Amino acid sequence: MGVPAFFRWLSRKYSTIVVHCTEERSKECNGVRIPVDTSKPNPNEVEFDNLYLDMNGIIHPCTHPEDKAAPKNEDEMMVAIFEYMDRLFNIVRPRRVLYMAIDGVAPRAKMNQQRSRRFRASKEGVELVEEKSRIREEILGRGGYLPPVEIKERFDSNCITPGTEFMDNLAKCLRYYVADRLSNDPGWRNITVILSDASVPGEGEHKIMDYIRRQRAQPHHDPNTHHCLCGADADLIMLGLATHEPNFTIIREEFKPNQPRPCAMCGQKGHEIKDCQGVAREKQGEHDEFADTMPASEQEFIFIRLCVLREYLERELTMASLPFPFDFERTVDDWVFMCFFVGNDFLPHLPSLEIREGAIDRLVGIYKDVVHKTGGYITENGFVKLESVELIMQAIGVAEDNIFKKRKEDDVRWKLEAVAFKTDLLPDGLGIIICKDVCFVQAGSSDGQDGRGVKRKAEDSDSEPEPEDNVRLWEDGWKQRYYKTKFDVDATDDDFRKKVVKSYVEGLCWVLRYYYQGCASWKWYFPFHYAPFASDFKDIKGMFTDFELGTKPFKPLEQLMGVFPAASGNFLPQTWRSLMSNPESSIIDFYPDDFAIDLNGKKYAWQGVALLPFVDERRLRAALAEVYPNLSPEENKRNSLGSDMLFVGKSHPCCDFIQELYRGESHEVCKMPAELCHGIQGTLNLDEDPILPDKPVQSPIPMLRDIAQNTAIGVKYKDPQYGETFVFKAVILPGAKMPEKVLKPGDWERGNRGRGNWRPQLGFNSNRQQVHLDQSAFRALGYVHTTSN
Repeated sequence: MGVPAFFRWLSRKYSTIVVHCTEERSKECNGVRIPVDTSKPNPNEVEFDNLYLDMNGIIHPCTHPEDKAAPKNEDEMMVAIFEYMDRLFNIVRPRRVLYMAIDGVAPRAKMNQQRSRRFRASKEGVELVEEKSRIREEILGRGGYLPPVEIKERFDSNCITPGTEFMDNLAKCLRYYVADRLSNDPGWRNITVILSDASVPGEGEHKIMDYIRRQRAQPHHDPNTHHCLCGADADLIMLGLATHEPNFTIIREEFKPNQPRPCAMCGQKGHEIKDCQGVAREKQGEHDEFADTMPASEQEFIFIRLCVLREYLERELTMASLPFPFDFERTVDDWVFMCFFVGNDFLPHLPSLEIREGAIDRLVGIYKDVVHKTGGYITENGFVKLESVELIMQAIGVAEDNIFKKRKEDDVRWKLEAVAFKTDLLPDGLGIIICKDVCFVQAGSSDGQDGRGVKRKAEDSDSEPEPEDNVRLWEDGWKQRYYKTKFDVDATDDDFRKKVVKSYVEGLCWVLRYYYQGCASWKWYFPFHYAPFASDFKDIKGMFTDFELGTKPFKPLEQLMGVFPAASGNFLPQTWRSLMSNPESSIIDFYPDDFAIDLNGKKYAWQGVALLPFVDERRLRAALAEVYPNLSPEENKRNSLGSDMLFVGKSHPCCDFIQELYRGESHEVCKMPAELCHGIQGTLNLDEDPILPDKPVQSPIPMLRDIAQNTAIGVKYKDPQYGETFVFKAVILPGAKMPEKVLKPGDWERGNRGRGNWRPQLGFNSNRQQVHLDQSAFRALGYVHTTSN
């Protein structure tokens, strides 16, 4: 989810939702490693039923880690993925289901973000190579020392996209991994494993949610199933809440900011490549030469307990004197929806809403007022009531001007703090407050963090040149400048502004439907790089009716053409890639060699907006129609849509039933017997190249052994289907037992205390002399101060 600050904000405000995972380690006896017995009770003192792995969050750090040496080849990458999954299985120890979901072809709304990321990755890779070459020449030219260049092929992480040979190989390796663990690990003995690889359309986390929603609708579903979902994206928290399952936990790596990384030039830690001086490491001790080559410590994991988050939200969202019965489940859905306003993977966030500025708390306050006025909630089962949304937007719009001015004043204050720290005018633990034309030093937290919860360094103010901001939202005329700069239209062009607002309204409806009911349209997307202002949302009730029915996802190779830059064309068939680079190609404009990045008020390029042309689906399909006949049988196979696979071991109650299906050799779809599989329902179909008991499984990785005594069996699996008029009900199911409350009054107070109130006072320098910063300090930084009360 495109909200980098969301989890940090959430874990600070509701701190008790996070607990550290207890991880049992394997032991060694006489030089022999004794693996952990995951069939024993969970050391975290909770038993989970189902573990869901959003696999892309595992694949990326295992194939190109940031904190340690990268794997030497693809085989090592696969082994690293296996080891990572083993750690997660050891911590969670699911007793019923392990669901592994890899991102398949995404909806068009998501493809635009994927396109931006992949073009950026390619651009940054080229720039890094050029920068390293330039800096290396400079360092060696002045007699500096650098270790010899290690020649190895650069790993293009863009290959982690459906339709590539890498993803095809990964699917084969995971089939082997599952068969091995089902055959040899006692903790896997009775679990059902579902593998949804990249050939199955849909984002990984949304395939998981679709599975959960569909199982909930079945008569055999256990409403007290304890779910655990692994992934680092903030949207998993929203998705978990949206299921309305009472027992839902997220597991993710613990984020530790400001971890030192080795310089890409000299391999030493403590500086970035641009600051490398080419100084040989000074030997401090006997083992110093190995200091930077030792493996990095393993990342630790944390649990995010959504049942505790629900406790916090119930206290925060409860409203008295409502003209209708209060329904906490409905307020949870409304809260999830409002969080979309501050950013998501499918829409740019509104200019006036930033999490670090308290946007979500502001929205909650407005929401309570709107609910009282309208006499009802703003969403229902994933459908939006636009008249309520308009009231919220208008309330934000009234405050937009003040929000922009306050943002500027905060920015000036933080820069002044940096100057004061750098010149030793500001002792640790003091900040700055602006009052009319005077800037006072203020007492506050000494944790080295700014008011937005971000650690700041004294050199931040001048380490990079300030980006030019032509919009200047803090000055009168900001709306006119915004539309002229970002859209190249006049703000008085009401028709254009309504067009942007209409698309954004459609987007809000699409995203909420996606979270609660599944993909409403595979082809819809927001066709602009920027969002409108909240104050532009007028008369929106009739702007949306419904989405086009019957839309279908792209095929894998088609998606590659839609999201890849020409530099990653080697993952595509020869005649297809020529469409990306041949000047005569009818779609050559989709693949610019370079493109602008609009910092859009931010400081760093990765925070900016990549100004890439949007892909015209009609033109793309017309161009591909001419090269489709050139696909080889293997390429055609990679371009086809696949099926989920279900695996069980020999001791699983369902194993004999599946074996009978293969003996009968019937390729008709068969219903899964829920009584044999923890109430799981769906349909089964024979696999063309099945994993079968007593049939050896060949290892696709040379360094790993074949499975001679295989006891696993695999079959194609499909989720149970809804009826045509079915709507997912966002409610707690009958028979569900709500977890015991865990929050105490102190937890609530601690979670909401924040940074406390600043006390304005004069500051002192290191000689204990009083320091008074006035307008000259602002002028020294090039700012004209606006007064603030």
